[in-house]
Amino acid sequence: MKIYGDLKSGNCYKLKLLCHLLQLEHEWVHVDILREETRTPGFLILNPNAKVPLLELNDGRTLSESNAILNYLASGSALLPQDNFTLAKVLQWQFFEQYSHEPYIAVARFIACYLGLPEERRAEYHAKQPGGHRALQVMEQQLQQTEYLVGDQLSIADLSLYAYTHVAPEGGFELTNYPAIRAWLSRVEATPGYCAMPCES
Repeated sequence: MKIYGDLKSGNCYKLKLLCHLLQLEHEWVHVDILREETRTPGFLILNPNAKVPLLELNDGRTLSESNAILNYLASGSALLPQDNFTLAKVLQWQFFEQYSHEPYIAVARFIACYLGLPEERRAEYHAKQPGGHRALQVMEQQLQQTEYLVGDQLSIADLSLYAYTHVAPEGGFELTNYPAIRAWLSRVEATPGYCAMPCES
């Protein structure tokens, strides 16, 4: 299978991390989003939404949206719970990541790291800070109670949120006041098979 993505992107990195943890064979196809390589005719055939990551299976079928791909690739593994309620909790955190976390932390990081914090987007960057900290506070509260986001075992909920949380300082979100999050980051990083961003291999 092929995974199209940019390893500096948290949404892409979470898939590379999963592949390392589960030792999934794959071909990584680098796509440079700043050069608009997702808008080439060839890529648009694969994903009309012009976004990475994108999974292409050996039979030609494709799947987009990072968390959908995570769920597909983790199926049958210990990272995706089988109990219906626990699985729903995983999905709850994945929806939280996309709606309450990523729009603030990932966007602020993009403005700062990818674009170099241009003057015309500086106000937007600062406007993202309160929402990002609200998301971190929600995570901190949960991680004061459990070792991982869904109980005491690593799941794809953790991978979904680890991807952008561990680089949150690059978007201006210092983690000093979030000790439970910092301890959780260390637990994820101690997992056998872990690879740090950008883990090219």
